[in-house]
Amino acid sequence: MAATTWNKEIAEVYDVTSRGMFEPDVLNPTVDRLVELAWSGSALEFAVGTGRVALPLSARGIEVCGIELSPHMAKMMRSKPGAENVPVAIGDMASTEVARKFSLVYLIFNTIMNLTTQKEQVAVFANAAKHLEPGGHFLIEVALPQIHRVPEGEAGRVFTLQDDHVGIETFDDLLGQVTWSHHWMEVEGRLIKHSAPYRYVWPAELDLMAQLAGMTLKERWGGWHKEPLTQASTNHVSVWQTPPEVV
Repeated sequence: MAATTWNKEIAEVYDVTSRGMFEPDVLNPTVDRLVELAWSGSALEFAVGTGRVALPLSARGIEVCGIELSPHMAKMMRSKPGAENVPVAIGDMASTEVARKFSLVYLIFNTIMNLTTQKEQVAVFANAAKHLEPGGHFLIEVALPQIHRVPEGEAGRVFTLQDDHVGIETFDDLLGQVTWSHHWMEVEGRLIKHSAPYRYVWPAELDLMAQLAGMTLKERWGGWHKEPLTQASTNHVSVWQTPPEVV
Protein backbone atom coordinates (compact mmCIF):
# COMPACT_ATOMS: atom_id res chain seq x y z
CA MET A 1 0.00 0.00 0.00
CA ALA A 2 1.29 3.48 -0.89
CA ALA A 3 1.06 4.90 2.62
CA THR A 4 3.19 6.81 5.09
CA THR A 5 3.82 4.80 8.26
CA TRP A 6 5.16 6.18 11.55
CA ASN A 7 8.11 4.23 12.94
CA LYS A 8 9.06 3.70 16.60
CA GLU A 9 11.20 6.85 16.86
CA ILE A 10 8.45 9.11 15.51
CA ALA A 11 5.73 7.40 17.57
CA GLU A 12 7.64 7.98 20.80
CA VAL A 13 7.87 11.74 20.22
CA TYR A 14 4.60 12.24 18.33
CA ASP A 15 2.63 13.70 21.22
CA VAL A 16 5.46 16.10 22.06
CA THR A 17 5.91 17.33 18.51
CA SER A 18 2.11 17.66 18.10
CA ARG A 19 1.49 19.21 21.52
CA GLY A 20 -0.35 22.17 20.04
CA MET A 21 -3.04 19.81 18.78
CA PHE A 22 -3.73 18.71 22.37
CA GLU A 23 -4.52 22.26 23.54
CA PRO A 24 -8.13 22.57 24.78
CA ASP A 25 -8.99 25.31 22.28
CA VAL A 26 -8.00 22.91 19.47
CA LEU A 27 -9.15 19.58 20.86
CA ASN A 28 -12.45 20.51 22.51
CA PRO A 29 -14.18 21.85 19.36
CA THR A 30 -13.02 18.75 17.49
CA VAL A 31 -14.59 16.43 20.04
CA ASP A 32 -17.73 18.58 20.24
CA ARG A 33 -18.37 18.26 16.48
CA LEU A 34 -17.74 14.51 16.52
CA VAL A 35 -20.17 14.02 19.42
CA GLU A 36 -22.82 15.88 17.41
CA LEU A 37 -22.29 13.65 14.37
CA ALA A 38 -22.16 10.34 16.26
CA TRP A 39 -25.91 10.50 16.75
CA SER A 40 -26.36 6.85 17.78
CA GLY A 41 -23.28 6.85 19.98
CA SER A 42 -20.68 4.90 17.99
CA ALA A 43 -17.62 6.04 16.03
CA LEU A 44 -14.72 4.50 14.14
CA GLU A 45 -11.50 6.50 13.78
CA PHE A 46 -9.31 5.74 10.80
CA ALA A 47 -5.62 6.24 11.72
CA VAL A 48 -6.38 6.53 15.43
CA GLY A 49 -2.71 7.17 16.24
CA THR A 50 -1.89 7.79 19.89
CA GLY A 51 -5.54 8.44 20.77
CA ARG A 52 -5.46 12.25 20.83
CA VAL A 53 -9.13 12.41 19.78
CA ALA A 54 -10.43 8.88 20.34
CA LEU A 55 -9.77 8.87 24.08
CA PRO A 56 -11.56 12.15 24.95
CA LEU A 57 -14.37 11.20 22.56
CA SER A 58 -14.75 7.89 24.40
CA ALA A 59 -14.73 9.77 27.71
CA ARG A 60 -17.73 11.74 26.42
CA GLY A 61 -19.78 8.54 26.22
CA ILE A 62 -19.25 7.65 22.57
CA GLU A 63 -18.37 4.02 21.84
CA VAL A 64 -15.12 4.37 19.85
CA CYS A 65 -13.06 1.86 17.88
CA GLY A 66 -9.92 2.55 15.89
CA ILE A 67 -7.86 1.34 12.94
CA GLU A 68 -4.13 2.13 12.97
CA LEU A 69 -1.39 1.14 10.54
CA SER A 70 1.54 1.74 12.90
CA PRO A 71 1.79 -0.71 15.82
CA HIS A 72 4.18 1.77 17.46
CA MET A 73 1.52 4.50 17.50
CA ALA A 74 -1.06 2.04 18.85
CA LYS A 75 1.35 1.00 21.60
CA MET A 76 1.68 4.62 22.72
CA MET A 77 -2.10 4.91 22.87
CA ARG A 78 -2.48 1.73 24.92
CA SER A 79 -0.29 3.22 27.65
CA LYS A 80 -2.83 5.99 28.31
CA PRO A 81 -5.78 6.05 30.71
CA GLY A 82 -9.04 4.99 29.09
CA ALA A 83 -7.36 3.13 26.22
CA GLU A 84 -8.89 -0.14 27.41
CA ASN A 85 -12.25 1.24 26.23
CA VAL A 86 -11.04 1.88 22.66
CA PRO A 87 -10.22 -1.34 20.78
CA VAL A 88 -7.77 -0.86 17.91
CA ALA A 89 -7.32 -3.05 14.83
CA ILE A 90 -3.82 -2.92 13.34
CA GLY A 91 -4.03 -2.47 9.58
CA ASP A 92 -4.51 0.05 6.81
CA MET A 93 -7.59 2.22 6.69
CA ALA A 94 -8.18 1.47 3.00
CA SER A 95 -9.03 -2.19 3.52
CA THR A 96 -9.03 -3.21 7.21
CA GLU A 97 -12.52 -4.09 8.43
CA VAL A 98 -14.11 -4.01 11.86
CA ALA A 99 -17.01 -6.43 12.22
CA ARG A 100 -19.71 -3.91 13.00
CA LYS A 101 -21.37 -0.69 11.80
CA PHE A 102 -21.01 2.84 13.17
CA SER A 103 -22.93 6.10 13.01
CA LEU A 104 -19.69 8.01 12.40
CA VAL A 105 -16.38 7.26 10.71
CA TYR A 106 -13.77 10.02 10.88
CA LEU A 107 -10.28 10.73 9.57
CA ILE A 108 -8.55 13.88 10.82
CA PHE A 109 -5.33 15.93 10.96
CA ASN A 110 -4.53 15.59 7.22
CA THR A 111 -4.21 11.81 7.42
CA ILE A 112 -6.05 11.15 4.13
CA MET A 113 -2.88 12.57 2.56
CA ASN A 114 -0.79 9.74 4.06
CA LEU A 115 -2.15 7.61 1.23
CA THR A 116 -0.09 8.71 -1.75
CA THR A 117 -2.20 7.40 -4.65
CA GLN A 118 -5.67 8.35 -5.75
CA LYS A 119 -6.65 4.67 -5.88
CA GLU A 120 -5.91 4.20 -2.17
CA GLN A 121 -7.72 7.41 -1.22
CA VAL A 122 -10.78 6.23 -3.13
CA ALA A 123 -10.57 2.93 -1.25
CA VAL A 124 -10.70 4.81 2.07
CA PHE A 125 -14.09 6.26 1.14
CA ALA A 126 -15.36 2.83 0.11
CA ASN A 127 -14.15 1.34 3.39
CA ALA A 128 -15.78 4.15 5.36
CA ALA A 129 -19.11 3.60 3.60
CA LYS A 130 -18.86 -0.13 4.32
CA HIS A 131 -18.65 0.61 8.07
CA LEU A 132 -21.49 3.14 8.23
CA GLU A 133 -25.07 2.65 9.29
CA PRO A 134 -27.78 4.05 6.96
CA GLY A 135 -27.67 7.82 7.29
CA GLY A 136 -24.24 7.66 8.94
CA HIS A 137 -21.54 10.30 8.55
CA PHE A 138 -17.99 10.22 7.22
CA LEU A 139 -15.84 13.19 8.29
CA ILE A 140 -12.44 14.26 7.00
CA GLU A 141 -10.27 17.14 8.25
CA VAL A 142 -7.51 18.04 5.79
CA ALA A 143 -5.44 20.99 4.67
CA LEU A 144 -6.24 22.76 1.46
CA PRO A 145 -3.36 22.41 -1.05
CA GLN A 146 -0.93 25.28 -0.57
CA ILE A 147 0.88 25.11 -3.89
CA HIS A 148 -0.03 28.74 -4.59
CA ARG A 149 2.19 29.76 -1.67
CA VAL A 150 5.36 28.41 -3.33
CA PRO A 151 7.49 31.35 -4.53
CA GLU A 152 7.85 31.54 -8.30
CA GLY A 153 10.78 29.46 -9.49
CA GLU A 154 11.12 27.58 -6.18
CA ALA A 155 10.46 23.90 -5.51
CA GLY A 156 8.89 24.37 -2.09
CA ARG A 157 8.19 26.57 0.89
CA VAL A 158 9.00 26.88 4.58
CA PHE A 159 5.72 26.30 6.41
CA THR A 160 6.99 26.50 9.97
CA LEU A 161 10.09 28.14 11.45
CA GLN A 162 10.36 27.77 15.22
CA ASP A 163 13.22 27.41 17.67
CA ASP A 164 12.61 23.66 17.96
CA HIS A 165 10.96 22.88 14.64
CA VAL A 166 11.71 23.70 11.01
CA GLY A 167 9.30 22.41 8.38
CA ILE A 168 9.72 22.56 4.61
CA GLU A 169 7.20 21.37 2.03
CA THR A 170 8.36 20.50 -1.48
CA PHE A 171 6.05 19.84 -4.41
CA ASP A 172 7.81 16.98 -6.15
CA ASP A 173 5.12 15.46 -8.40
CA LEU A 174 2.55 17.92 -9.70
CA LEU A 175 0.84 15.34 -11.92
CA GLY A 176 0.44 12.82 -9.10
CA GLN A 177 -0.30 15.61 -6.58
CA VAL A 178 2.48 14.38 -4.31
CA THR A 179 4.32 16.67 -1.95
CA TRP A 180 7.04 15.87 0.57
CA SER A 181 7.01 17.25 4.10
CA HIS A 182 10.45 17.59 5.73
CA HIS A 183 10.85 18.21 9.46
CA TRP A 184 13.82 18.95 11.70
CA MET A 185 12.73 18.82 15.35
CA GLU A 186 14.52 19.21 18.67
CA VAL A 187 12.89 16.90 21.21
CA GLU A 188 14.32 16.53 24.72
CA GLY A 189 17.81 17.37 23.54
CA ARG A 190 17.64 15.15 20.46
CA LEU A 191 17.55 16.29 16.83
CA ILE A 192 14.99 14.27 14.90
CA LYS A 193 14.68 14.51 11.13
CA HIS A 194 11.62 13.13 9.40
CA SER A 195 10.56 13.30 5.76
CA ALA A 196 7.50 11.71 4.20
CA PRO A 197 5.39 11.96 1.03
CA TYR A 198 1.75 13.06 0.99
CA ARG A 199 -0.87 13.26 -1.72
CA TYR A 200 -2.71 16.56 -1.57
CA VAL A 201 -6.33 16.45 -2.63
CA TRP A 202 -8.85 19.14 -3.53
CA PRO A 203 -12.36 19.32 -2.01
CA ALA A 204 -14.02 18.66 -5.37
CA GLU A 205 -11.95 15.50 -5.78
CA LEU A 206 -12.98 14.32 -2.32
CA ASP A 207 -16.63 14.89 -3.25
CA LEU A 208 -16.20 12.67 -6.29
CA MET A 209 -14.59 9.96 -4.14
CA ALA A 210 -17.58 10.17 -1.80
CA GLN A 211 -19.98 9.93 -4.74
CA LEU A 212 -18.24 6.77 -5.95
CA ALA A 213 -18.77 5.31 -2.46
CA GLY A 214 -22.48 6.19 -2.48
CA MET A 215 -22.23 9.20 -0.16
CA THR A 216 -23.24 12.83 -0.62
CA LEU A 217 -21.80 16.02 0.86
CA LYS A 218 -23.73 17.20 3.90
CA GLU A 219 -21.56 19.97 5.37
CA ARG A 220 -18.21 21.66 4.79
CA TRP A 221 -16.58 24.16 7.15
CA GLY A 222 -13.37 26.12 7.29
CA GLY A 223 -12.62 24.70 10.74
CA TRP A 224 -14.02 22.94 13.79
CA HIS A 225 -16.00 26.00 14.91
CA LYS A 226 -18.09 25.63 11.73
CA GLU A 227 -16.62 28.79 10.28
CA PRO A 228 -17.33 29.34 6.56
CA LEU A 229 -14.88 27.93 4.03
CA THR A 230 -13.38 30.85 2.09
CA GLN A 231 -10.52 31.62 -0.27
CA ALA A 232 -8.44 32.48 2.79
CA SER A 233 -9.04 29.11 4.51
CA THR A 234 -6.04 26.82 4.97
CA ASN A 235 -7.95 23.65 5.83
CA HIS A 236 -11.47 22.27 5.80
CA VAL A 237 -13.69 19.85 7.66
CA SER A 238 -16.05 17.99 5.33
CA VAL A 239 -18.91 15.65 6.20
CA TRP A 240 -20.56 13.20 3.82
CA GLN A 241 -23.58 11.03 4.52
CA THR A 242 -24.76 7.60 3.44
CA PRO A 243 -28.36 7.24 2.21
CA PRO A 244 -30.93 6.93 5.01
CA GLU A 245 -32.63 3.61 5.63
CA VAL A 246 -35.67 3.07 3.43
CA VAL A 247 -38.71 2.23 5.55
